[in-house]
Amino acid sequence: MPRADRLMLLDTASLYFRAFYGVPDKVKAPDGSPINAARGLLDIIAKLVTLYEPTHVIACWDDDWRPQWRVDLIPSYKAHRVVEVVPAGPDVEEVPDPLEAQIPLIRETLTAIGIPIIGVAEHEADDVIGTLATNSAIPVDIVTGDRDLFQLVDDARDVRVIYTAKGMSNLEIVTDATVVAKYGVLPSQYADFATMRGDASDGLPGVTGVGDKTAAILLQAHADLEGIRAAAEAGEGMSAGVRAKVLAASAYLDVAPTVVAVATSLPITAPGIPLRVLDPAEADAATALAEKWNLGSSMVRAVTAVSNAALAAS
Repeated sequence: MPRADRLMLLDTASLYFRAFYGVPDKVKAPDGSPINAARGLLDIIAKLVTLYEPTHVIACWDDDWRPQWRVDLIPSYKAHRVVEVVPAGPDVEEVPDPLEAQIPLIRETLTAIGIPIIGVAEHEADDVIGTLATNSAIPVDIVTGDRDLFQLVDDARDVRVIYTAKGMSNLEIVTDATVVAKYGVLPSQYADFATMRGDASDGLPGVTGVGDKTAAILLQAHADLEGIRAAAEAGEGMSAGVRAKVLAASAYLDVAPTVVAVATSLPITAPGIPLRVLDPAEADAATALAEKWNLGSSMVRAVTAVSNAALAAS
């Protein structure tokens, strides 16, 4: 019986960073170039496709890792990762040179095994994922190490996160119940929760003095950020100290929700192309690419996993 359709959305940069730091760099291409991130990403994809049996896979891409419209709202947004400001385009992110050198190869390997790459100008991969997941007609698995994407989890639509933060040997399936158990809020409340708590890794200050516990209590009592702010203005439903903190953060709370919420209505649709067995010419091209760059067994495993998934779905 054919496998039911399921879409897997890869937070690609999250995965190739993980591969780069997780795979030793002693294996190199014949010309001495680093290939650990490229090989590691192929192995990650092979594992994910084998374990979770998607019928469709998309590599979501950061066409702009720090969109200006987010920076205009919160100038500290990801500011600590900038190594070069580019006035006319995306700023240059702090990426180790040996990883930066592999990004063109990573794109080439994804194409070689039949996985489409989708990015949108002036948007992050999170926004691509948000749009494709929200508008998908089939169940969705989002693969990421970024907890901000928990806001997309939705049991009713069978949208879940495969969370990689604990490593590829300890993957975690995040559902509605997982988010509630971890944070005391629903996935639909998670963006407001993250806005209040803040996130130093993204340069989001949060509401000073409000951590996970207080943010969760406020959302449990008032449903959303709008309700919390209304209660603070009215002087009810929270202690005087918490009320003062919420009111003091008014300027931040005016803009932060737009920064934290992922886009869900970009002008893109998921390609209707499922995973498939490579034709002879494509298989030869993948083999030639593997030989040129010493991708070896990693390419074989990825091609085999994709082929097996395609056959199981047919």
